[in-house]
Amino acid sequence: MLLLTNEQIKNLLATSATFTTVLQFLTGVLICRNYFKKKSTGESSALPFISGLLSCSLWLRYGFLKSEQVIIFVNIIGVFLFACYCLTYCLFTINKKRFLHQILLIMTMITFTIIYSKIEPNDIQASKLVGLICCSVGVFFFASPLIKLRHVILTKNTDCLPFPIILANFFVTLQWYVYGWLIDDNFIQIPNFLGCILSSIQLTLFVIYPSKSDVRYKPLNSIDF
Repeated sequence: MLLLTNEQIKNLLATSATFTTVLQFLTGVLICRNYFKKKSTGESSALPFISGLLSCSLWLRYGFLKSEQVIIFVNIIGVFLFACYCLTYCLFTINKKRFLHQILLIMTMITFTIIYSKIEPNDIQASKLVGLICCSVGVFFFASPLIKLRHVILTKNTDCLPFPIILANFFVTLQWYVYGWLIDDNFIQIPNFLGCILSSIQLTLFVIYPSKSDVRYKPLNSIDF
Protein backbone atom coordinates (compact mmCIF):
# COMPACT_ATOMS: atom_id res chain seq x y z
CA MET A 1 0.00 0.00 0.00
CA LEU A 2 1.42 3.38 -1.07
CA LEU A 3 1.51 5.89 1.78
CA LEU A 4 2.01 9.56 1.04
CA THR A 5 4.21 11.75 3.19
CA ASN A 6 2.86 14.94 4.75
CA GLU A 7 4.83 16.96 2.20
CA GLN A 8 3.30 15.02 -0.70
CA ILE A 9 -0.19 15.41 0.76
CA LYS A 10 0.43 19.14 1.21
CA ASN A 11 1.56 19.53 -2.40
CA LEU A 12 -1.41 17.55 -3.76
CA LEU A 13 -3.81 19.54 -1.62
CA ALA A 14 -2.22 22.83 -2.66
CA THR A 15 -2.65 21.93 -6.33
CA SER A 16 -6.25 20.79 -5.83
CA ALA A 17 -7.19 23.82 -3.71
CA THR A 18 -5.60 26.19 -6.22
CA PHE A 19 -7.47 24.59 -9.13
CA THR A 20 -10.89 24.63 -7.42
CA THR A 21 -10.37 28.17 -6.11
CA VAL A 22 -9.53 29.50 -9.58
CA LEU A 23 -12.63 27.74 -10.95
CA GLN A 24 -14.63 29.44 -8.22
CA PHE A 25 -13.14 32.81 -9.18
CA LEU A 26 -14.08 32.18 -12.82
CA THR A 27 -17.82 32.06 -12.00
CA GLY A 28 -17.65 35.85 -12.29
CA VAL A 29 -17.11 35.45 -16.04
CA LEU A 30 -20.67 34.13 -16.38
CA ILE A 31 -22.05 37.13 -14.51
CA CYS A 32 -20.05 39.64 -16.57
CA ARG A 33 -21.06 37.88 -19.77
CA ASN A 34 -24.65 38.64 -18.87
CA TYR A 35 -23.77 42.30 -18.29
CA PHE A 36 -22.34 42.51 -21.81
CA LYS A 37 -25.47 40.89 -23.24
CA LYS A 38 -27.88 43.22 -21.43
CA LYS A 39 -25.57 46.26 -21.47
CA SER A 40 -26.56 46.69 -17.83
CA THR A 41 -25.86 45.26 -14.37
CA GLY A 42 -29.56 45.35 -13.59
CA GLU A 43 -30.24 45.02 -9.86
CA SER A 44 -27.19 42.87 -9.15
CA SER A 45 -24.80 43.94 -6.42
CA ALA A 46 -21.12 44.75 -6.84
CA LEU A 47 -20.39 43.28 -3.40
CA PRO A 48 -19.09 39.89 -4.66
CA PHE A 49 -16.57 41.58 -6.95
CA ILE A 50 -15.51 44.28 -4.49
CA SER A 51 -15.14 41.89 -1.56
CA GLY A 52 -13.31 39.43 -3.82
CA LEU A 53 -10.82 42.10 -4.89
CA LEU A 54 -10.30 43.16 -1.27
CA SER A 55 -9.87 39.61 0.00
CA CYS A 56 -7.46 38.51 -2.74
CA SER A 57 -5.37 41.70 -2.40
CA LEU A 58 -4.98 41.23 1.35
CA TRP A 59 -4.22 37.50 1.06
CA LEU A 60 -1.68 38.29 -1.65
CA ARG A 61 0.15 40.61 0.73
CA TYR A 62 -0.04 37.97 3.45
CA GLY A 63 1.38 35.39 1.06
CA PHE A 64 4.38 37.60 0.35
CA LEU A 65 4.96 38.19 4.06
CA LYS A 66 4.87 34.45 4.76
CA SER A 67 6.67 33.49 1.52
CA GLU A 68 3.82 31.06 0.74
CA GLN A 69 4.04 30.51 -3.02
CA VAL A 70 0.64 28.78 -3.22
CA ILE A 71 -1.12 31.72 -1.53
CA ILE A 72 0.74 34.17 -3.77
CA PHE A 73 -0.08 32.33 -7.00
CA VAL A 74 -3.80 31.82 -6.41
CA ASN A 75 -4.35 35.39 -5.22
CA ILE A 76 -2.44 36.97 -8.11
CA ILE A 77 -4.99 35.27 -10.35
CA GLY A 78 -7.78 36.38 -8.03
CA VAL A 79 -6.70 40.03 -8.00
CA PHE A 80 -6.49 40.09 -11.81
CA LEU A 81 -9.90 38.45 -12.32
CA PHE A 82 -11.76 40.51 -9.71
CA ALA A 83 -10.18 43.72 -11.04
CA CYS A 84 -11.55 42.79 -14.48
CA TYR A 85 -14.96 42.02 -12.99
CA CYS A 86 -15.00 45.37 -11.15
CA LEU A 87 -14.07 47.20 -14.35
CA THR A 88 -16.86 45.42 -16.23
CA TYR A 89 -19.37 46.27 -13.49
CA CYS A 90 -18.28 49.92 -13.60
CA LEU A 91 -18.80 50.05 -17.37
CA PHE A 92 -22.42 48.90 -17.18
CA THR A 93 -23.75 50.13 -13.83
CA ILE A 94 -25.91 53.25 -13.76
CA ASN A 95 -24.73 54.04 -10.24
CA LYS A 96 -21.06 54.64 -11.00
CA LYS A 97 -20.61 57.21 -8.22
CA ARG A 98 -21.59 54.78 -5.47
CA PHE A 99 -19.51 52.00 -7.01
CA LEU A 100 -16.41 54.21 -7.26
CA HIS A 101 -16.85 55.24 -3.62
CA GLN A 102 -16.84 51.56 -2.65
CA ILE A 103 -13.73 50.92 -4.74
CA LEU A 104 -12.00 53.93 -3.13
CA LEU A 105 -12.84 52.56 0.31
CA ILE A 106 -11.31 49.13 -0.28
CA MET A 107 -8.29 50.59 -2.10
CA THR A 108 -7.66 52.81 0.94
CA MET A 109 -7.85 49.78 3.21
CA ILE A 110 -5.49 47.79 0.97
CA THR A 111 -3.04 50.71 0.72
CA PHE A 112 -2.88 51.26 4.48
CA THR A 113 -2.38 47.52 5.06
CA ILE A 114 0.50 47.39 2.57
CA ILE A 115 2.11 50.56 3.97
CA TYR A 116 1.90 49.24 7.54
CA SER A 117 3.38 45.87 6.57
CA LYS A 118 6.29 47.64 4.88
CA ILE A 119 7.13 50.09 7.67
CA GLU A 120 6.67 47.58 10.51
CA PRO A 121 10.23 46.49 11.39
CA ASN A 122 9.05 43.20 12.90
CA ASP A 123 8.05 40.89 10.03
CA ILE A 124 6.35 38.44 12.39
CA GLN A 125 4.21 41.21 13.89
CA ALA A 126 3.38 42.51 10.40
CA SER A 127 2.30 39.07 9.18
CA LYS A 128 0.15 38.59 12.30
CA LEU A 129 -1.74 41.84 11.81
CA VAL A 130 -2.21 41.33 8.06
CA GLY A 131 -3.29 37.75 8.77
CA LEU A 132 -5.81 38.99 11.33
CA ILE A 133 -7.24 41.46 8.80
CA CYS A 134 -7.44 38.70 6.17
CA CYS A 135 -9.13 36.43 8.68
CA SER A 136 -11.72 39.09 9.61
CA VAL A 137 -12.51 39.88 5.96
CA GLY A 138 -12.79 36.15 5.21
CA VAL A 139 -15.25 35.56 8.05
CA PHE A 140 -17.38 38.49 6.89
CA PHE A 141 -17.30 37.25 3.30
CA PHE A 142 -18.39 33.72 4.25
CA ALA A 143 -21.00 34.90 6.76
CA SER A 144 -22.73 37.37 4.41
CA PRO A 145 -25.10 34.76 2.88
CA LEU A 146 -26.50 34.09 6.36
CA ILE A 147 -28.67 37.20 6.01
CA LYS A 148 -30.95 35.08 3.82
CA LEU A 149 -31.39 32.33 6.42
CA ARG A 150 -34.35 34.06 8.05
CA HIS A 151 -36.12 34.28 4.70
CA VAL A 152 -35.43 30.59 3.99
CA ILE A 153 -36.74 29.49 7.39
CA LEU A 154 -39.86 31.69 7.18
CA THR A 155 -40.75 30.61 3.63
CA LYS A 156 -39.42 27.05 4.05
CA ASN A 157 -37.94 27.44 0.59
CA THR A 158 -34.31 27.55 -0.59
CA ASP A 159 -34.94 29.12 -4.02
CA CYS A 160 -33.05 32.26 -2.99
CA LEU A 161 -29.85 30.32 -2.21
CA PRO A 162 -27.34 29.60 -5.04
CA PHE A 163 -26.70 25.87 -4.54
CA PRO A 164 -23.67 25.53 -6.93
CA ILE A 165 -21.82 28.42 -5.30
CA ILE A 166 -22.53 27.16 -1.78
CA LEU A 167 -21.39 23.65 -2.73
CA ALA A 168 -18.22 25.05 -4.32
CA ASN A 169 -17.57 27.14 -1.19
CA PHE A 170 -17.83 24.01 0.94
CA PHE A 171 -15.19 22.07 -1.00
CA VAL A 172 -12.86 25.06 -1.47
CA THR A 173 -12.92 26.08 2.20
CA LEU A 174 -12.50 22.46 3.33
CA GLN A 175 -9.36 22.09 1.22
CA TRP A 176 -7.85 25.36 2.40
CA TYR A 177 -8.63 24.52 6.02
CA VAL A 178 -6.76 21.22 5.74
CA TYR A 179 -3.90 22.99 3.93
CA GLY A 180 -3.72 25.58 6.72
CA TRP A 181 -3.65 22.76 9.25
CA LEU A 182 -0.80 21.03 7.43
CA ILE A 183 1.34 24.18 7.38
CA ASP A 184 0.18 25.14 10.91
CA ASP A 185 -1.24 28.54 9.93
CA ASN A 186 -4.19 29.63 12.08
CA PHE A 187 -5.00 32.59 9.86
CA ILE A 188 -5.69 30.21 6.97
CA GLN A 189 -7.43 27.63 9.16
CA ILE A 190 -9.89 29.84 11.05
CA PRO A 191 -11.77 31.65 8.23
CA ASN A 192 -11.87 28.53 6.08
CA PHE A 193 -13.08 26.36 8.96
CA LEU A 194 -15.88 28.84 9.63
CA GLY A 195 -16.60 29.06 5.90
CA CYS A 196 -16.85 25.27 5.72
CA ILE A 197 -19.23 25.18 8.71
CA LEU A 198 -21.41 27.98 7.31
CA SER A 199 -21.55 26.30 3.91
CA SER A 200 -22.54 23.04 5.63
CA ILE A 201 -25.39 24.82 7.41
CA GLN A 202 -26.63 26.26 4.13
CA LEU A 203 -26.37 22.88 2.37
CA THR A 204 -28.38 21.32 5.20
CA LEU A 205 -31.17 23.78 4.45
CA PHE A 206 -31.54 22.26 0.98
CA VAL A 207 -32.35 18.95 2.67
CA ILE A 208 -34.73 20.45 5.25
CA TYR A 209 -36.40 22.93 2.89
CA PRO A 210 -36.26 21.63 -0.70
CA SER A 211 -36.77 24.08 -3.54
CA LYS A 212 -40.44 24.52 -4.46
CA SER A 213 -39.78 25.63 -8.02
CA ASP A 214 -38.66 23.67 -11.06
CA VAL A 215 -35.37 25.55 -10.95
CA ARG A 216 -33.34 24.36 -8.02
CA TYR A 217 -31.35 27.57 -7.73
CA LYS A 218 -30.97 30.95 -9.32
CA PRO A 219 -28.65 31.26 -12.29
CA LEU A 220 -25.26 32.76 -11.56
CA ASN A 221 -26.07 35.88 -13.55
CA SER A 222 -29.21 36.63 -11.53
CA ILE A 223 -27.95 36.01 -8.02
CA ASP A 224 -28.62 38.89 -5.65
CA PHE A 225 -25.77 38.85 -3.15
